[in-house]
Amino acid sequence: MKFFFLPGLALFLLSLPVRAQDKEVETPAEDVKPEEPKVEAPKVEKLDEDHYRIGDVTIQKSTREIRFPAAVNLREGLLEYLIVHQNGKIHESLFRTDTSPTNINVALALLHYKPSKELYRIWKEPGVISGEFHKVPEETRLASRIAIDVEVEKGGEIKRYPVSDWVRHETTAKAMPPTFWVYGGSEFYDGKFVPETTGDISAIYVTNSSLINYPGDDNFNDEVWSSFTDRIPELDTKVTLVFAPYVEKP
Repeated sequence: MKFFFLPGLALFLLSLPVRAQDKEVETPAEDVKPEEPKVEAPKVEKLDEDHYRIGDVTIQKSTREIRFPAAVNLREGLLEYLIVHQNGKIHESLFRTDTSPTNINVALALLHYKPSKELYRIWKEPGVISGEFHKVPEETRLASRIAIDVEVEKGGEIKRYPVSDWVRHETTAKAMPPTFWVYGGSEFYDGKFVPETTGDISAIYVTNSSLINYPGDDNFNDEVWSSFTDRIPELDTKVTLVFAPYVEKP
């Protein structure tokens, strides 16, 4: 099998640290004192002319789809996260995964999704965050939009659903409106890629530490989103999460 680094990404890949799970933090703050990271560049493996693999992340060049394994983590209760690493905040996330946030981030970069900081609040200083948001060009905003689907086996067939179908609004009792999610790219702190420390991959309740955030209404309310129990398979059911280009539907 052939491992290689795609042109133009060498410096980006070399800047990405390996996982550091010895300490969990909510967001970068003044009391976070992680050790200096060991720098390792994720390896990109070519499977065929259209498919590549980075760890357990598979990418398809022609469709710009990204797939990685996960499991159903919560069938009941309030949600702040859609996806977290298994060493993250699994008590409030619909899915958990063993997949490295760094590998997901590299896959998004390889497929030319652009991180948009539009949902991230601006830091006034270390540990002090403001109520102001980053201004982002429209071109970047559009290039950051992704659809997130879940694939699960039912009756010997693979069924694919928008993840919004599995999230319920407590007030309206309806599913989350189908919409895009915003790839923001998160942040680095003290030389570490923050999602590798927090485990935050995709958040419903917006946080700077998450790689991807929900842009819809009530995304700064941590008391309204919950698991849509009737639609969700049993706990620990193995699923595949799919990131794809967002296409607005009529």
